[in-house]
Amino acid sequence: MADFIEVANANELASSAMKEVAVGGQNVLLARIGDSYYATQGRCPHMGGIFASGKLEGTVVTCPRHGSQFDVTSGKFIRWTHYTGLTLGMIKLLKSPRGLSTYEVKIEKGKIFVKI
Repeated sequence: MADFIEVANANELASSAMKEVAVGGQNVLLARIGDSYYATQGRCPHMGGIFASGKLEGTVVTCPRHGSQFDVTSGKFIRWTHYTGLTLGMIKLLKSPRGLSTYEVKIEKGKIFVKI
């Protein structure tokens, strides 16, 4: 059974901020929304973009590579890519839309812990 791993101090992230952390050899996106913290896989399942280099608006992170969007609170995909029409159809044939893996987060004594 996996244990919680300390990844950051709670005061390192301002509200609506995110950063990539390493947890058990995996790249994980750590995001703060208000007073809540969320952890998802750190790379986009579409084309491997680094989410921490993307944009966080509300609960939605946008991949900097092709504009894929995901809700960091649930991992659900919102938009697979910014392409439309035939190009979007071809992209979906090559790689089907899927959500993000999400991970449990807890805060103890001002420290953020993530469980993979």
